[in-house]
Order: sequence, then structure tokens, then C-alpha cells
Amino acid sequence: MAAKCDGNDKPSSGPRASKPATRVLPSPGLHIVATPIGNLADITLRALQVLEDAHVIACEDRRVTVKLLRAHGIATPTLSYHEHNADRVRPAIIERLKKGETVALVSDAGTPLISDPGYKLVRAAQEAGMPVHVAPGPSAALAALVVSGLPTNRFLFAGFLPARAAARRAELTELAKIPATLILFEPARRLPSTLAAMADVLGARQAAVVRELTKLHEEVRRGALTELADHYAAADAPKGEVVILVAGAADGPAEFDEAALDEQLCAALAQTSLKQAVATVSAATGLPRRQIYARALALTGKRAGTQEEV
Repeated sequence: MAAKCDGNDKPSSGPRASKPATRVLPSPGLHIVATPIGNLADITLRALQVLEDAHVIACEDRRVTVKLLRAHGIATPTLSYHEHNADRVRPAIIERLKKGETVALVSDAGTPLISDPGYKLVRAAQEAGMPVHVAPGPSAALAALVVSGLPTNRFLFAGFLPARAAARRAELTELAKIPATLILFEPARRLPSTLAAMADVLGARQAAVVRELTKLHEEVRRGALTELADHYAAADAPKGEVVILVAGAADGPAEFDEAALDEQLCAALAQTSLKQAVATVSAATGLPRRQIYARALALTGKRAGTQEEV
């Protein structure tokens, strides 16, 4: 049974008298449509035409999508398609495509399929022999990348990190090996703890925190991961949508002079606590705090656990 839509569905075949004779209607099939990530004006003319002429729009949250549609005078029916109902609704959408309908897929913001269940719908449509089209446009990940000041020639979108500390550390350890700029989404409330974990595992790599892109309070803060971690630890957790970008690993294993590292560590340990010495040397060398900590323990003849963890 097909999912219900807002209002009456548009007919699946036959001419649409309300459209000008010269207007080119979008081809039947599934259309992936990028929508604004904040500023409602950031939408392409093609995206507006597809949304207006589609038989139905599949969206994450109808309330969000209807706000966009109303802003542009579009009255196309919508149906909900999100991670909680995707398995149930997907077959109904495929049946509509088989009848020759034009279905537009949108997310709440940006380009669909990025951290949402849209890719399963695309795969199902392709397996059913249905055409899939794209109306490209805004993407939070790419928008953040181009304002971050980090290398753009090679990058990896890693989505959201796990919420649990152990799983997050394990994933960061894997990401640490990748020689490409890392792009991650993160709930604002977890930003301080996530940056602290990143500084711990990745060291003092250059990074950027991009918040509220294209909105009134847009903010881009750049610096070493250690500096950003300290800043957000001292400040209240920010509000809004957050993207974190981190410089990738250098190609090949990192090289450093062990004798010089030991000299830096010994000098730092002579002046301050082990924890602060590790933080200082990590920031100076760019090496992960865990690596510096292990070397500091070896130099002082102490065992892990006998000093405060860093």
C-alpha cells in the first residue's frame, strides 16, 4: 500500500494543462535534489523546477521541506522518507516509479544521501531498472571544506563519529592513517569532548570548526586541534550545525628525530607536570599525545596508570 501524501497526488500520466507548452518537464524517475543548508535563496533554478513538476517529494521531515516549498510557491505533495520508516516506505516509492511517476528525493538540508538513508532508495531504484537523476547543489561538507583553509585536492567525508569514547577513539585511530583532509559532522553539544579526543589521537594537526554555514551566525574557527580543543573546553558548547575538518596524515609514516624528541620532553618535564609536558611537546611536534605520553613514561621509568592520563 503506497504511503499517504499531503493533498491529492498528481496524475501519473497525461498532459499537465497548467504548465506552459514550451516548458520541459523532468524525465520520469527518481531525482536527487539538493536543497539549501541554511539560506533559502541557495537553491538552483533546476531544483525548483524538479520540485514543482514532480508527482511527489520524498523528504526527511515534512515540516522542514514544506517551509522551503512555501517560500518558493510550490505545492507539490510530500511523503515522509527517513531512517525510521525507510524499509516500509521504500517499496511504495519504487512502485510509483514503475508507474512512470517523477519522484524527487530531498533531505532536510544539502545534498541527499550524505548521512541519510537515501542511498538505499537509489540502489533499489537502479536494481528495479528505474532511471536516477541528480539536480546538484548545496552540500555542507563541501561548503565547509572550501572555507576551511585546509587542502582540497584530496578529502574524506567520515560522517558522524561514535558517541561512546572507546568507539570514537578506535575510529579516530583508523582515520589518523588517511592522507587526506578529514570532514566530519558533529552534534554541537559533543564538540568539546570530540575535539579533546581528536587532539589526543591526532595531535596538533591543523583543523577548522565550521558552524552555521550560510546562516546569520556563520562562524569559521581555524587553528591546531589542541588550540581548538582548549578553546571549546573553556567556552560553552556552541549551538547550531557543526562541521569539523582536520588536516590529513602526511604521505607515508611520520618521521622525527627521536633524540630531538627526547630532548624536548626532558626539558619540558623538568619545568612542569607530565601531563602538561606531553601537551606542550605534542603541540610543538604535531605528534599524537598518546605517542608522546608513551615516550615520556619510558624516559621517566614510570608505568602507565602511575601518572594522570593525558
